[in-house]
Amino acid sequence: MLLVPHRSDSVDETALSDDYRRILAIVRAASGPMQVRAVGEELGLQVEVREKPEPLRAKLVKLADRGWLHKRRDGKFTARL
Repeated sequence: MLLVPHRSDSVDETALSDDYRRILAIVRAASGPMQVRAVGEELGLQVEVREKPEPLRAKLVKLADRGWLHKRRDGKFTARL
């Protein structure tokens, strides 16, 4: 079983863990594309240290790879419609 299932008609957000649902909600609520650091700040993570946002970046990429988010060429993330 995948920790982050592929998005489909038969799979909704309840299939995601709380952490992933929270990340998804932050990106969806944003008025525009979000950088990893901005998502981290919303989550209350320490983002000043270069290595700290990397686990968050991995989660965002995983959500994008599975169809929950869209990763833009500039590295920012947006919600899928």
